[in-house]
Amino acid sequence: MLHARPALVVVLSFGILTARAQTGIAVPSMTSCDAAVQNLLTTYGVPGAAFALSRNGKLVYDRAFGNADLAHTEATEPHHLFRLASVSKPITGVAIMKLVQNGQLALSDHVFGPGGLLQNHPYLGAVTYTDTRLNNVTIDQLLHHTGGWDRDIPCFPNPTSPYTWQAGGCDPIGAPLYVAQMLGETNPVSKYALIRFLMQHGLDHDPGTTYAYSNIGFLTLGVVIEQVTGMTYEEYVESAVFAPLGICDAHLGRNLLADKLEREVEYKGEGYSAPTCYGTGGSVPTEYGGMNVEAMDAHGGWVATARELVKLMVAVDGFATVPDILNSGTITTMTTPSAQNVNYACGWQVNSFNNWWHTGSIQGTSTEIVRSGSGYTWAILLNKTLTNAQSSAFWSALDNLGWNCISATTSWPTHNLMAMPMNNASAVMATATGTATVDVSCTAGDGDGRIIVLRENSSAQHFPLDGTDYMGNAVFGSGDDLGGGNRVVYAGASTAVSVTGLAAGTTYSVSVFEYKRNAATGNNALYKLCGRDDVQVQMPVGIADHSTGTAAMSVRVSGDALVLDLPYALQGVGLVLLDATGRTLAQYAPVSAGQRIPIQGLAAGPLLVRFTRDGSIVGTQRVVLLR
Repeated sequence: MLHARPALVVVLSFGILTARAQTGIAVPSMTSCDAAVQNLLTTYGVPGAAFALSRNGKLVYDRAFGNADLAHTEATEPHHLFRLASVSKPITGVAIMKLVQNGQLALSDHVFGPGGLLQNHPYLGAVTYTDTRLNNVTIDQLLHHTGGWDRDIPCFPNPTSPYTWQAGGCDPIGAPLYVAQMLGETNPVSKYALIRFLMQHGLDHDPGTTYAYSNIGFLTLGVVIEQVTGMTYEEYVESAVFAPLGICDAHLGRNLLADKLEREVEYKGEGYSAPTCYGTGGSVPTEYGGMNVEAMDAHGGWVATARELVKLMVAVDGFATVPDILNSGTITTMTTPSAQNVNYACGWQVNSFNNWWHTGSIQGTSTEIVRSGSGYTWAILLNKTLTNAQSSAFWSALDNLGWNCISATTSWPTHNLMAMPMNNASAVMATATGTATVDVSCTAGDGDGRIIVLRENSSAQHFPLDGTDYMGNAVFGSGDDLGGGNRVVYAGASTAVSVTGLAAGTTYSVSVFEYKRNAATGNNALYKLCGRDDVQVQMPVGIADHSTGTAAMSVRVSGDALVLDLPYALQGVGLVLLDATGRTLAQYAPVSAGQRIPIQGLAAGPLLVRFTRDGSIVGTQRVVLLR
């Protein structure tokens, strides 16, 4: 990679480019950065990209390009999530160092065997193996890829075997069906089985003697986190690393296109297929079911936005611009390489210029994060990778992109696009108060305000865009449309709105998005999209008209029930529901004020509500149920 040089590089001339979509808050002084990304996408046929860059702890640039979907119908936005592949390793490295800093773990701790951290693990603790050198493997060695496994030394059968999608070598993530077959495990194979496979295979080098990049070594570190904390790997990272920073747009990814996360992009592979990791037969695109992303967590399983990655990096960068979540001693340890490879530390590639970085690549994904010694950090995420003849030039161009952007920028904005809410609104409630009205309320987050959005539940969800101000209107359909009928019914500092103009019998989804818009954000509205407390409300069927009745007694609709309104002094009242033919559907006696009479099982059409007292009819109300 090209990080072995200082940050000052030659700026490339990009010439005239084919226009491609670009989104996010425009930065006029950084248009050369826009051009650089567009050139990369055009040259290498990449569908979409996200690029976020910070300077001295402030996120000054957060843009997206191209398309998020393979049909080219959806523009990539900065709020889109990408698979990170091996950019997940620095996340695991930070999580391990957090445990070390807290005294819950020591880098010298042994991992396997008697006295090892996984000795009592319910699965790995019971694995038998013959290579006793495993008992000497430490946390420090796994972090530095010196634990002794070497994925370049072959251990699989013929690379054309139907059980592998990765030719040659000995990385179990590339042969999930083979691992399951050899171990007698079910498919899709678990991360624990992948580790077991290499435990029983044995080491290729004595621990601590040789650098050999190991996905399974980092997968093992994730299991150590689980064993030490009693939490899942994802739970610990989210609670101990992400939550204190307000990061919630980061999750473990899924295997299949049908299971992609909210706002996750689609991935373009290179046309390779593989046997489905579910073991059901047949071939599938490698990027969607050929590889088992769900068993990659600690070495390559995260999905996130570029902004969230930069938010993490500035909180562990060792600079004074943003408070770090690790102390200076821990950060120094985390970024100190081993003698076996002076360019790799604890989940970070490093060099003598005090630059830290990591790249990631699996089918359909190329990623890079960089923390430069000169105070810049950036994340570049793409939904395509190249392993063909263009690969070297592609990765060189990707690696140059951030450096060239910095060199070409002479005037920097003062805004901070990370100055967004830490917490979204919570305790969202939506209560139908009639056939066409609903009251929405919430508990405020820490934004300057919020927008409340309603959509018919059958509609796809769309999201507010940073830098855009929205007008709300409590008459549904009259406020701004985020797209696809996602209507803004309120925008401001209040936490409640009464919405009208809704359709009886229709279900609506309600979302509340906190935003900050102030001098720090450059007066750009920055919306918190994750960590929401969305709710649904089904509008009740309606009372179409009232016929004979009594002012003292009536029914009103609330959800899937009729609610009785009776004077408190009136006792001994009964109620009978009849259909249009006069057939009795239900009887209730006695009834009381506020009692709910269920109607969800009744067919649409007219009903007669008959009130009785002491055997006499004292009132009627005609009701039409609208579905």
